Amino acid sequence: MSDGTTEQHNQAQGDEARGDEVYQPTHSDVQNRPSDDLDMQNAIDEPDLDDMMAEGYSPPERPYVVGRHGTTGEEQQTGETLDERLAQETPDVAPPEGNGIGDLANGDGEPVDELAGEERAGRLAATEDPAPRRPSHVVARDVGIDGGAASAEEAAMYVTPDERLGADEETEASG
Repeated sequence: MSDGTTEQHNQAQGDEARGDEVYQPTHSDVQNRPSDDLDMQNAIDEPDLDDMMAEGYSPPERPYVVGRHGTTGEEQQTGETLDERLAQETPDVAPPEGNGIGDLANGDGEPVDELAGEERAGRLAATEDPAPRRPSHVVARDVGIDGGAASAEEAAMYVTPDERLGADEETEASG
């Protein structure tokens, strides 16, 4: 085959590969494409566009800055004094009194365990002691902070010094 026939053959195969009967868009939907503007006449559960235009906007009935310094030309020229500026500042909100536990202002709030320690525990591991001091206690030792962040359960654990545990057991034994 010569070069001219090969080109015609390749072109014929290309036309077959594309398909002559394949759907080709006619771009007749160009005028029907959605736009960002909503047609309020056809919107569901919305007032008509005419109603919205007739309603208009009504500003609040109170003046906002009429009483402030700087509304006249003379005040703008002289400026505000430091005392006037400080008087406009809003005071900081004081933290509530008490320890912040509970939702009653003068109530006891949530009970605090006297055995709870002040220092947060890191990663916990089982102790060599096979039997805990009391059946309701779970005893572990703090082996330091783990490489990652503490889970909520780990963050709730606090170290209780041994002298506090001993004093509690002596009180129960004598009582």
